[in-house]
Amino acid sequence: MRKKRSRLVHLLLYVLLTAGAVGMIVPMLYMVSTAFTGQTYVLELPPTFIPKEPTLQNFVDAWQSNNFSLYFGNSLVVAVSTTLLSVLISSMFAYALARFKFVGREMIFYALMLTLMIPSLMLIIPQFMLAKTLGLLDSLTGLVLVYVAMNIPLNVFLLRGFFEQLPRDLEEAVLIDGGGYWTIFFRIALPLSTPALATVAIFTFLAAWDEFTWALTVINSPLKRTLPIAIAAFQGEHLTQWGLVFAASLIAIAPVVVVFITLQRYFVKGLTSGALRG
Repeated sequence: MRKKRSRLVHLLLYVLLTAGAVGMIVPMLYMVSTAFTGQTYVLELPPTFIPKEPTLQNFVDAWQSNNFSLYFGNSLVVAVSTTLLSVLISSMFAYALARFKFVGREMIFYALMLTLMIPSLMLIIPQFMLAKTLGLLDSLTGLVLVYVAMNIPLNVFLLRGFFEQLPRDLEEAVLIDGGGYWTIFFRIALPLSTPALATVAIFTFLAAWDEFTWALTVINSPLKRTLPIAIAAFQGEHLTQWGLVFAASLIAIAPVVVVFITLQRYFVKGLTSGALRG
């Protein structure tokens, strides 16, 4: 009876997982198919997943219309800058918390972790007031600095656990040879922490690339919009041209896919290692 129940549970689990996978994959396949379909065939019934006359014209039109290429460039600058700054600052912060003993170290770490429990929407008003005081409204710099601050807590949590697992013998050897902590950090700690750094880089890039609320709040100039805002406006202006809208969406997804594929071999190892010790 136990074996039958176990098999039934496993079968039910597989059915649910398969249904979930199909529910996620089918809309994605339809979006890809529609992006390569001319407007004449988009609303055909029943819908087809293989275009009768595949075309790249939707991608060309999407890239050339509504300053889409400019918005893509803005998002790329913001996401890359945010990722580089956030990874650097977070790694320095996490290394200090993992290796140095000073008064209030644990208090600082747990206070940082508490910020993860605060919904981001609750911080919009104080962030806006601070950005206004510092003259960062309607600028890509304002986006980058806020995105960096938003990503630091999670990054520190992941990196601290990883740094704590690094052998201290290597650091002591560097100190004996006359090296300093900067040498240890840049030549020992960072190279050995590539999986964790890749993990936080993926999270940070994805968060900065997809963020919508803060960008919508702080950016007023049409020429400084990022891609999420552009996609929302693009869909409103081309509501019936679904091939064009889906082509624009695929272009927006492409950088995230490239980043994940590039760093995926480090992702799982870095995520699990960083979460072992907080």
